[in-house]
Amino acid sequence: QVQLVESGGRLVQAGGSLRLSCAASGRTFSSVDMGWFRQAPGQGREFVAGISWSGRSPYYSDSAKGRFTMSRDNAKNTVYLQMNSLKPEDTAVYYCAARKAGSVTYDSWGQGTQVTVSS
Repeated sequence: QVQLVESGGRLVQAGGSLRLSCAASGRTFSSVDMGWFRQAPGQGREFVAGISWSGRSPYYSDSAKGRFTMSRDNAKNTVYLQMNSLKPEDTAVYYCAARKAGSVTYDSWGQGTQVTVSS
């Protein structure tokens, strides 16, 4: 498995920007696909963005498309989620997750970082 630690969450005003980071250790980072998920109070965990081991062609949920950008730096064992034009409905705990390249299930999760967007 991969050990994951998220950072960068904080309180921000609507329309603002944040960059979340997720540092990985353990399994060879360049062999894992990565994802960002979020969970708002009283709601289930939802997919936000994903990126393959190579970093090519990240993909996004409809709510994130056009506002969020996911990237990775395999030399630093880190993935990022740049979030722009934030909305109050983006308020959630954000988690990064890892899965073996090409597999379906994410099997490693971080502890989460809180993002709060005020109106």
